[in-house]
Amino acid sequence: MSNPFTNRSLSLSGPAIDIAPVLPSDSTDLPHVGLALYAETGGAVSFVTAKGTQRSVTVADFSILPVGVMRVNATGTTASGLHVLVIS
Repeated sequence: MSNPFTNRSLSLSGPAIDIAPVLPSDSTDLPHVGLALYAETGGAVSFVTAKGTQRSVTVADFSILPVGVMRVNATGTTASGLHVLVIS
């Protein structure tokens, strides 16, 4: 099977090349800044944006939050099944 991503340059406007589970932490950043955050079960999400700004939003079940995320905080986060979409 051919891989359409083999010779493609990575793009912030293109699809992510991987998705990784998130373990919320008040002190540890994600291994890679994500393009977006996916929540299986809705609730509050407290996070630090790629710009370094602290934000808190409420999301519904099966939501995609299209914002660069560098950390998901444990304190204030009630949503679960969180995953980050990455390009690296």
